[in-house]
This record gives sequence, C-alpha cells and structure tokens, in this order.
Amino acid sequence: MWDRLTEDTVTILLDGGWLMIPLALLALLIYGVAFRLFFYFSQHPFYRSKRENWAKWVMNPVLADGEIRQIIDYTQEEVESINVLQARFADVNHEYLTFPDQMHRLLLSLVTVAPLMGLLGTVTGMLTTFAGLAASRGGDTIDQIAGGISEALITTQTGLIIAIPGYVIAWAIQKRRNEMHACLSALETMTTQLYVKSNPKGAGRAGES
Repeated sequence: MWDRLTEDTVTILLDGGWLMIPLALLALLIYGVAFRLFFYFSQHPFYRSKRENWAKWVMNPVLADGEIRQIIDYTQEEVESINVLQARFADVNHEYLTFPDQMHRLLLSLVTVAPLMGLLGTVTGMLTTFAGLAASRGGDTIDQIAGGISEALITTQTGLIIAIPGYVIAWAIQKRRNEMHACLSALETMTTQLYVKSNPKGAGRAGES
C-alpha cells in the first residue's frame, strides 16, 4: 500500500513539472507557520478559562493561578492612575497579540500565493500544450500535448489543495486570537471599573487631564 502511494506521489510530482517543487516547499512553510501558531495558543491557554470567573479573579487575584494570575497582578500592582492602568494593559496586549498577528498575516500571504502559483503552472502547462500543437510531429506531439495538459491540471489542483485548508486553518487561528483579545479586553474593563470604584477622585482627575 505504502509503495503504491509513494509511487503515485512521485508520478504526480513529476507530471506536475518543476513548479511542484516550490509548491511543496510552500505547503511545508504554510503548515509549519500554522503549527507554530497553534502551539503558541496552546502555550497560553488562559483565554479559555471560564468567563464567569474573570470578575472574581479581578476582585480577588489570589483565587486565580497561572498566567492569568500574572496578568492580573501586573495590571493591578501599584497603579497610580487610569493612564498607568491603560499602559499596563497596552503592554499585555503587545506581549500576547503581536506575535500571532504578525504570523497570521504571514500565513494569509503564503496561503494566497498557493493558488497563484498553481495558476502559473496552468500557464506554463498550456504553453507546453500549444508548443506541441505547433510542432505536429506525430507521436511526440501527442506526448507533449498530454504532458502540458497534465502539468496545467496538476499544478492548479495542487495549489487549491494547499490553499483551501490553509484558509480554514487561518480562520481557526484568527478565532483563537480574537478570543484571547476578548479575554484581555474584558479583564481591562473589569480592572478599570474596580479602580474607578476604589479611587473615584483619582479616576476623575485622570479623566479630566
């Protein structure tokens, strides 16, 4: 079974022409970036904690643990004004969201290239086909035409096979990024409300300035 699968894979790669090599490298790069992003979110799972617990943890940080406890402690420790509080959460957002945002943009760019590269294979395959039609040398002509059509179809199909799952993966990654951002935004809102209640005069002066 594996021998047959290997043989079919090699045949497809050869029939697809030279563009199959950059397409294969592009696929490895796309799914490598995607795996790195999924691994990143698995390393920072705090955003998947139960939302009903966030207010309790903000009110009483000792009830929290792990990474979300570190975030709450950092944003509440020795806060002198609303501006300081906002700056702390800006630091947290930068720390957790910059990397996935950059990598997600890279992933989308790579996924967009895949069907375009497949289209390039279509063009080169059709040029080979037209060259075979113009040659008109019997059996050689038929082989050249068949090879050109095969190259055009295989590269187009490969580009789509790479791109379609890539877009689905990019959507799943964006969903996780949005969930993380929503968690941090909710923590900021709750912490700000707590600070305003605890320091109404200081909050008022900061708002006026």
